[in-house]
Amino acid sequence: MNIIELHQQGGILFMGFLSVFLLSILAVGIVGILKKNPLFIKISQELGMLALVWGVLGQVIGLFSAFQAIEMAGEVSQGILAGGLKISSYTTLYGLLVFFVAKLIKLIALSTTKE
Repeated sequence: MNIIELHQQGGILFMGFLSVFLLSILAVGIVGILKKNPLFIKISQELGMLALVWGVLGQVIGLFSAFQAIEMAGEVSQGILAGGLKISSYTTLYGLLVFFVAKLIKLIALSTTKE
């Protein structure tokens, strides 16, 4: 499974915004590190937290719609339920990855500044 398939299965809207958050964090974080500007590092941290929350929101909405479909169908197999739960976790995992990148940028910024 490649990154495009993951984006499609996780939901283009949520996964697309998470990709934008990731690129923004990288851009702002690198500028913050190069210019030694703590404001840029703070912005990258806030974007990381927003990405984490956005990923969880994507999972909650996905679970809500899945449970609604299960309720309407009446019965589903355990395999289908497990597959749906796995797919709903994609946005949360990607949000955690983006958050992790933001934290790495902060650690790099802290290690390059001399007090």
